Amino acid sequence: MNRADPESAIAEAARKCSNWGRWGEDDVLGTLNFLTAAKRREGAALIRRGVSFSLSQRFDMNGPQKGWRRRTNPVHTMLDTGTDAAAGLQGFPHGIGGADDVIAMPLQCSTQWDGLGHIFDHGKAWNGRDAATTVTSEGDLVTGIEHLAAHVAGRGVLLDVGRVVGGGELPDGFAVTETHLTATAEAHGVQVGRGDVVLVRTGQLTRAKRDGWGDYAGGPAPGLSFTTASWLHRTEIAAIATDTWGFEVRPNEFDHAFQPLHQVVIPHIGLLVGEMWDLDALAEDCVADGVHEFWLTAAPLPITGAVGSPVNPVAVK
Repeated sequence: MNRADPESAIAEAARKCSNWGRWGEDDVLGTLNFLTAAKRREGAALIRRGVSFSLSQRFDMNGPQKGWRRRTNPVHTMLDTGTDAAAGLQGFPHGIGGADDVIAMPLQCSTQWDGLGHIFDHGKAWNGRDAATTVTSEGDLVTGIEHLAAHVAGRGVLLDVGRVVGGGELPDGFAVTETHLTATAEAHGVQVGRGDVVLVRTGQLTRAKRDGWGDYAGGPAPGLSFTTASWLHRTEIAAIATDTWGFEVRPNEFDHAFQPLHQVVIPHIGLLVGEMWDLDALAEDCVADGVHEFWLTAAPLPITGAVGSPVNPVAVK
């Protein structure tokens, strides 16, 4: 790669990896088309012990956001409480009382999916659509994340690159290449292919939980190299998620570039990308039983017109 020329590299990767038109001009699922009923049955058959793992961070004010891009941590407010009930302020009959609450949060502030309307390339959204008419102030009018809500359930595969390559944690700025991904899959005894949901653990979240958030949100991080675009396209995976804020390595591998891999994989490949997933407990169990594949369900909230969604992914082994 020519570090000084991100434009040419992005254009070339977009040309080679484009899935535009692959599932028709009206497609709203992108690579989730690879996650078929047969693939779901394959994933369900992986359940042996019935042990389950939530792969989500907690949604509270102690999260990683510091206000960059106007992203804040979730604000949780009680509307009705036990105090109100005990004081007889709720007006319900025969002694019944209750509690209600509300949460205000950016949809990309913690464990989440990037929707297909989240990133554009030169004014083009997924499948070659005009970004200006696809995503407006009313939301994503075509590929809103609500369309994905029924589809993200199938075979999950953990690639613990942090453990295999880095001895536990990869340093910030470490670019995970196709060689690292394939070597990790081989070390785990798993194959990655069509319709899989791939989880890449770098260990950065492990470090943040131990040492504090620091610049976790938007700062330097290990992550996928721009050169993995062809692997992400060729393997025909349904989705990928990492334990980092931005999925790809930061600083990015080009001078004066911002998230160039996003610019290829979302609008051109149509790939569902997850970020800030907590993979630590699952990874420990995978080491203990030697199995790095599992049933995974990770439905986004069907928020009409949203370009991202919080998610509580659950892996079952």
